[in-house]
Amino acid sequence: MSDRVVVISGGRSSEREVSITSAAAVTAALVGEGHEVVGVEISASGAWSVEGRPAAIIPGPEGRGLLVDGDAAGPVGVVFPVLHGPFGEDGTIQGLCETAGIAYVGAGVAASAVAMDKALFKVLLRDAGLPNTPSIVIGAERWRTDPDAARRAAAELGYPAFCKPARLGSSVGISPVAGPEELDDAVELALRHDPKALLERAVVGREVEVGVLGNGDDLIVSPPGEIVFDAPWYDYETKYEPGRARLEIPADLPPAVTALLRETARRTYTALECDGLARIDFFVREDGDVVVSELNTIPGFTPTSAYTRLMDAAGVPYGSLVTRLVDLARRRAAAAAGYRC
Repeated sequence: MSDRVVVISGGRSSEREVSITSAAAVTAALVGEGHEVVGVEISASGAWSVEGRPAAIIPGPEGRGLLVDGDAAGPVGVVFPVLHGPFGEDGTIQGLCETAGIAYVGAGVAASAVAMDKALFKVLLRDAGLPNTPSIVIGAERWRTDPDAARRAAAELGYPAFCKPARLGSSVGISPVAGPEELDDAVELALRHDPKALLERAVVGREVEVGVLGNGDDLIVSPPGEIVFDAPWYDYETKYEPGRARLEIPADLPPAVTALLRETARRTYTALECDGLARIDFFVREDGDVVVSELNTIPGFTPTSAYTRLMDAAGVPYGSLVTRLVDLARRRAAAAAGYRC
């Protein structure tokens, strides 16, 4: 089997610049750990390339995928997808790798797709008895043909609320909705990014994140980190502009709340049947109750990103982290090969 690691970045989503920054850090760390790395960048229009040459991953003649780079084709050991949002974090790249018979870092097709779709994710949380925020779904067709029905449902849900695209991240397309007079603009913005909008009741609480690493029951769960910011809410600018927010690790929380967060993170990761890695985001209410907000199967991945800092606090530094993820991908692929279709 080839030892080549193919790092895929860019993509067609609104989060492609975040992806490119993360992938550069992952590539440098993998090279530093002795891995042979090839970088594939996906343009905003969906074109694949390696250093400007057309590229593609295809099924190979012996059941193992090949990376086609210009006029040459060679085997792939592991794909490391550093893609955020649709067309990468949502199960699409994962499905390609499964079809091509290539090991890949991170969650499988189903877990990736469900975690990306916040509305479906909430269904899974409720079925597993995990705490989450009340919400409704507003589809583009419903909004076009019967907006009053959506407005009535929103009134029953209650305000204040947040409206967001159901399948996007990095706070893109999100609006706070203080009351019914702000609903229409918020829904229109969300539906410009996705044909399905999610309206959630606002939660008053501290924003806390927990990282998880591993496959099956062999998991490392990080201490929680709290996002501290000086803004009305954690929007795109606050998230990505330097100095606007900071992550305090460990979060200054009572031991019982810390234990509850870590156990709930483990339960959420397991309920979704994740592999490799995930960052689970929470709200912690004043009374110590925790509410699951989101699960990111491919979180930001620079050395200063929340997930990598959380894992560093758990005793897994950046270089070891990327190597461990490659090893976990190989182990999962080897285990899957033992099952008949």
